[in-house]
Amino acid sequence: MSEAGKNGLTYSDAGVDIDAGNLLVEKIKPHVRSTRRPGADGEIGGFGGLFDLKAAGFTDPVLVAANDGVGTKLKIAIDANKHDTVGIDLVAMCVNDLVVQGAEPLFFLDYFATGKLDPDQGAAIVGGIADGCRQAGCALIGGETAEMPGMYSGGDYDLAGFAVGAAERGQLLPAGDIAEGDVILGLASSGVHSNGYSLVRKIVALSGLGWDAPAPFGDGTLADLLMTPTKIYVKPLLKAIRETDAIKALAHITGGGFPENIPRVLPKHLAAEIDLDAVKAPAVFSWLSRTGGVEAKEMLRTFNCGVGMIAVVPDEEAEKVAAVLAAEGETVFTLGRMVAREEGAAGTIYKGTLAL
Repeated sequence: MSEAGKNGLTYSDAGVDIDAGNLLVEKIKPHVRSTRRPGADGEIGGFGGLFDLKAAGFTDPVLVAANDGVGTKLKIAIDANKHDTVGIDLVAMCVNDLVVQGAEPLFFLDYFATGKLDPDQGAAIVGGIADGCRQAGCALIGGETAEMPGMYSGGDYDLAGFAVGAAERGQLLPAGDIAEGDVILGLASSGVHSNGYSLVRKIVALSGLGWDAPAPFGDGTLADLLMTPTKIYVKPLLKAIRETDAIKALAHITGGGFPENIPRVLPKHLAAEIDLDAVKAPAVFSWLSRTGGVEAKEMLRTFNCGVGMIAVVPDEEAEKVAAVLAAEGETVFTLGRMVAREEGAAGTIYKGTLAL
């Protein structure tokens, strides 16, 4: 007689543990509560998360939405068994994309898919998501946990995040008055952030180093330093936008680096002239370039190279904007200027040399 005929199969026999899912929900409730803000004070567990725009203080808002993942940085988290910060990366990749449009992040939802649900691992991941939400000032109002045996092998999992923000009508960025001579300010990154990790992992394999080996470019293990979470720029940038009213455009420097991300916010007749001598690339980028034999041009189109965000401001306001950002803890420097763009020319041009 078949096993099914003898006992009757259960969902657990198929590899899905409903009890583990319920336990995870109980474990993450305190994390979720810690992200409450005006507009969101409900419990998780319903069929959808609620948000009250009026309670959040908006009168005539335009909603802005973004979604993203963490990419193959997750493989390092899995291989090194370090899961408490990838949630910060997940939130950062979404909310930094909202603030560059002048929007205040309001709420966040996550999707966590795994082959075998480990409630402690799941709680560590959601703890990181809640940390990111607190840094960004947005509420974690819901999410989905999917246990999918046969789809994900071993301890593999994947994350996706969805964020919604709002700006009052007429206050969205980029503004329409970007002009030749405007200054480009650079805001320092915390490291590699969450882009280019397929290349990072290939370079680590070439180096022969294990994840627990001391990092050749700083204090800590290789995994610890490569897992440094993506910087969340939301609160300093919102403060600078509101206090100075001088920021014309912002660009989040993610995959594609300067050449792909900066032109996205520029008019077609202008180009960003970047002074590479102004870029102080953290040691991790020098190590990646040297160990992998990666040329500077490839580094600039794969990684942030030490600049996680740029702001376009009028020349006469640059000092004031930089001062507000610095007071909020950001490392700010003059990265370049807006110049006229020839028809068919690149939207990002370089002078100087990237010191790697």
